[in-house]
Amino acid sequence: MCALPEKRWSFCCPDKDSIQALAQGAQISPLIAQILINRKSSSLEQAEVFLQPQKQILPSPLDVFADLSKSVDILEQIIHHEGKIAICGDYDADGMTSTALLLRAFRHLGANISYLIPSRHKDGYGINNRIVEKFASDGVDLIITVDNGITAHQAIARAKELGLKIIITDHHDLPSILPIADAILNPKMLQQECPFWGIAGVGMAYVLAITTAERFRKLTKELMHILLELFTLGTIADMAPLVGINRRLVKRGLKLLPKSSNEGVKALIQVSGLSVKTHGLISDDIGFKLGPRINAVGRIGDPQVVIDLLTTEDPGIALERAMQCEAYNNQRQELTQKIELESIKLVESVPWREDRVICLVEKNWHHGVIGLVASRLVERFGAPTFIATPDEEERGKRLRGSARGIPEFNIFEALSFADNELEKYGGHPAAGGFSLKSENLPIFKDKLRQFAHQCVQSKDLRPLVKIDALVNFEELTDELYQELQKLHPWGIENEFPIFWTPSVRIVKQNIMGKNGEHLQLKLKQDGSNIVLKGKAWRWGTYHSLPSLLDIAYKLEENTWQGNTELQLNLIAARNPGGNVNIS
Repeated sequence: MCALPEKRWSFCCPDKDSIQALAQGAQISPLIAQILINRKSSSLEQAEVFLQPQKQILPSPLDVFADLSKSVDILEQIIHHEGKIAICGDYDADGMTSTALLLRAFRHLGANISYLIPSRHKDGYGINNRIVEKFASDGVDLIITVDNGITAHQAIARAKELGLKIIITDHHDLPSILPIADAILNPKMLQQECPFWGIAGVGMAYVLAITTAERFRKLTKELMHILLELFTLGTIADMAPLVGINRRLVKRGLKLLPKSSNEGVKALIQVSGLSVKTHGLISDDIGFKLGPRINAVGRIGDPQVVIDLLTTEDPGIALERAMQCEAYNNQRQELTQKIELESIKLVESVPWREDRVICLVEKNWHHGVIGLVASRLVERFGAPTFIATPDEEERGKRLRGSARGIPEFNIFEALSFADNELEKYGGHPAAGGFSLKSENLPIFKDKLRQFAHQCVQSKDLRPLVKIDALVNFEELTDELYQELQKLHPWGIENEFPIFWTPSVRIVKQNIMGKNGEHLQLKLKQDGSNIVLKGKAWRWGTYHSLPSLLDIAYKLEENTWQGNTELQLNLIAARNPGGNVNIS
C-alpha cells in the first residue's frame, strides 16, 4: 500500500437539530450553520454578530482599560509642553506595525517622537536597561513600550529611577507582579469575554492612538484609515484571534488596503505581486504575502526598513524600502528551506518518538528563522519541537531557541517545568522562546522528555486535522463558495473550513513545482460525474498516490489566464474506511 501523509483526523459533528434551528433562524444554509457552531457561535445572537460584526454594540475603551484615561492625560501633558516621547518597539510584524502606527498618530498630533527597536541579536526581546539609559541620555521624558514591557521589571524600575515616565502597551500574559509603570495597557488584564481581550500589540497601540487623537479633536477620516490599515497588517501577521474587536476591524481594514493612501502599503502590495481585487484583500493575502515580507526584515535585517516603509510619504523611498523587504524575504526563504532540510535529516536520526518531543541544537543556524523551521517540523511530524542555536557573541556558551507546540503539549508550561535550567523564557501554549547556558542542555532535554511523557501519548504524534463537515462533490458549487465568504476573514479561532469527502478517485496526478515538491490532481468522487482539480502542496514525495482515497481539503478559487474555477487544496488523505473520531 502506498505511503500517505500520516495525520490525525478529528471530526466536528454538532447536533443536527441545532444545525437546522440555526440555519432557519439566521437564514443560512445548514452547512454554514454547522461551521458557525463549530466556531462556538451556536446561538442566533452569536451567529448574527459573527456574520455582521459591525452590528455588535461595543463598550468604550475608556470604560474597559483602567489606565487608558491616565495614559491620554500623560500624553496630552507631554505633547502640550513639547516634551520628548520615545517608543520602544519589537522586531516582529506586530511590534513594527505598532511602532509605525504610534509614530504616524502622534506626529499627526504634533508630538516630538522617536523610536528604538531592540536588536534581535544584541538585546533580545523587549526593553532593557541599555535602552532606558540611552533614552534618558537623549533627554526623553516619556517612554511608550509597544508589544513588550509587561515583564520588564528591572528596565521599568530603572526608568523610574532616572525620572522618566513610562506607559506599557503590551498584550502578552501577565506576570504575578506587574512592573511599576505610570500606566499599563494590556488586554490580558480584562475578562476573556470582553471583545478587546484578544487584541495584539498593534491593537493596544491602535486603541491608545485613536483615544488620544479624539482627546485632541484631531481624529480625521484619513488618519483613521491609515491606523486601521496598520492594525489589520499587524493583527493578521501576528496571528491574533480573529474574533471580537479584531474580526470587526480586520474586516473593515481588508477593504481599505487595496485603495490605501499609505505609500508604503501601496509599494509593498506592488512588489509582492499581489493581485488586488476591488472588493478588498483576504487575510491570506497578508498571512502569505505582505506579512512575511514585513516579518523577514525583523528576522534577518534592520527593522528600520519597515518603519521607514510604513511611515514615509515619499513614493520613491517607499518603493526602495519595499524592494529591500522583498530581498530580505527571498533570503529568509532560502535560509528557512536550507535549515528545514537539515533539521528533517536530524529528526530522522534521533529517537524522537520515544522522547515524544523534538529538541534540536545546531550551530550556524540563523536565530531569526528557527521559529519558522520549528513550525514546519510540527506540521510534518506532529510533535512538539524545540530548536536552539549557539549565541556566537557569547562564544557558544549560551543557546537561544524557539519552540512550537501541539494541543496536548503546552509550551509555556513545559518551559516553566524546566525553568531551573533556563536563563530567560516566555511564550504561550502554542509557542515560546528561551535561552540557557550550553552546559545545561542535557538536563533541559531530560526535563522536556519528562514533561512530554506526562501529557503526550504515542498516538498523539501525528499532525492534527480538524474537519468541519462531510461534503459531496455535488455540493461544491460557486454558490457554496460565495456563501463561505460570509465567514471571512479567516484566521486563528476562525480557521478556513476543512471538508472531507469519502471514496474519491485520483483520475490524474502530476508532479509540479521547481523541484517537484507539489502534486497537481484531477479528482472524481465515486458515484458522481463531477471532476474537480486539486493541489497537494509539499506532497511530491508521496507520488504516486493510491487511486482511491478519503480526502480532506479546503475549497478555493483558482484564477489562471483570466479564468476562475473552483479547486481543492488537499490537507490530508487516507485509505477509505477509516475511523470517524468526534472532537
